Amino acid sequence: MKNFRNTVKMPKDAGWLIPGLQVKRWFFLIFLGAILMGLGFLILCDIKPIFYTMEFIRKIAMNISTEWIAFAVIMFGAAIFFKGWKQTNLSILDINNNRADSNILEALYRRRKLNRGPKIVAIGGGTGLSMLLKGIKHITNNITAVVTVGDDGGSSGRLREDMGILPPGDIRNCIAALADDEDLITKLFQYRFKSGEGLEGHSFGNLFLTALCSITGDMVRAVKESSNVLSIRGRVLPATLDDMKLVAEMEDGRIIRGESNIPEAHGKIKRLFTDPSHCKALEDVIAAIKDADFIIMGPGSLYTSVIPNLLVEEIAREVAASNAKKIYVCNIMTQPGETDNYTVSDHVNALMKHANSRRILDAVLVNDFIPSNLAIKYQMAGSYPVKIDAENIKKLGIKIFSKKLIEDNKEGLVRHSSNRVARALYYWYKKEHRNERSTLFQHKEPAATAIKGVK
Repeated sequence: MKNFRNTVKMPKDAGWLIPGLQVKRWFFLIFLGAILMGLGFLILCDIKPIFYTMEFIRKIAMNISTEWIAFAVIMFGAAIFFKGWKQTNLSILDINNNRADSNILEALYRRRKLNRGPKIVAIGGGTGLSMLLKGIKHITNNITAVVTVGDDGGSSGRLREDMGILPPGDIRNCIAALADDEDLITKLFQYRFKSGEGLEGHSFGNLFLTALCSITGDMVRAVKESSNVLSIRGRVLPATLDDMKLVAEMEDGRIIRGESNIPEAHGKIKRLFTDPSHCKALEDVIAAIKDADFIIMGPGSLYTSVIPNLLVEEIAREVAASNAKKIYVCNIMTQPGETDNYTVSDHVNALMKHANSRRILDAVLVNDFIPSNLAIKYQMAGSYPVKIDAENIKKLGIKIFSKKLIEDNKEGLVRHSSNRVARALYYWYKKEHRNERSTLFQHKEPAATAIKGVK
């Protein structure tokens, strides 16, 4: 439905006839009911509507074909009724103009079509998760974004320290990503103050969530109310309500505390853990994972965005036990201070190690295209394309699915395209679903043959 208004070329009123809106059937019932009520009233008044109508039709039919007369009357009556019904509803809703028609049609399409999409749980944080959500919201409305709450830097860190709340930054980005991008309210939600004592560096959305949290007394309720304001597709949930802080043990023995400090330590991470060590998962998150058809992890900072969610033991355990299709969207470039010299299998190994299970993934989605004019700034920052070591990945029992995932640009920059990532993920999901059904059918077929042979 992303480009519904731009791609569907038809008269504006004809848009109401699009299949799947489940509106036409009610138009017919209203029309039929109105006809029957009118007919009954005329009979009650002894006006003999059927007799006089048939006489009128008989006289006209002497000169004009009955079929043409009937067709013309039906179409004319339906057109008048349809127009009146629509305008009455628009008046009740106090909306009128072309944009209102488009919004109603889009809402109906989303409600009827996207509500039937797969139940997706997207696990991560940072810009990677918000990028993913911008794409998959055009596939389904059944989205649950599970967001890490380990952020302690920037505006989120300041609010976390000053107000004692969960960091709102990643949550805000996900809410904005699931909303309609063109809406002014979304731009307002993402607005960052550039000056002002105490305001500089803060985003309006962070302050809004903080205020709602204070009013409602609960970050989950604050997120829900914010989501209602922006009419987002799906929902956003923090992985835990505990005051979770990230701690990294480096290969050289150093212990680094705080998400923002880990990349700055410039060392190899041996393991990541949380303080407190046992954080309780949000019940709604666990319920969403149990009910999921498709679980997506990443992309995003491996140790500070994706893995922190799996450090909540209940989440890692439920993902491993889930029968949903599970895939990891691997980063395209290594991240200095976190994944220096990492291959795809290194990313996957880190996920499995911290989740304490090999069953958290079925496949890994990787980018197979790097621009020939790769920007020199990556090399200067110590960031390089993640090597696809296929043999090592297969040894882990993980499937590889490769596609071009980056946006086209002339500057040699590497950025995920939300549309390409979403299309690749949905293609893989549908393919795996078809293969599973085919396998089940093949297993049932011999049994059916054996039954036929029984006399």
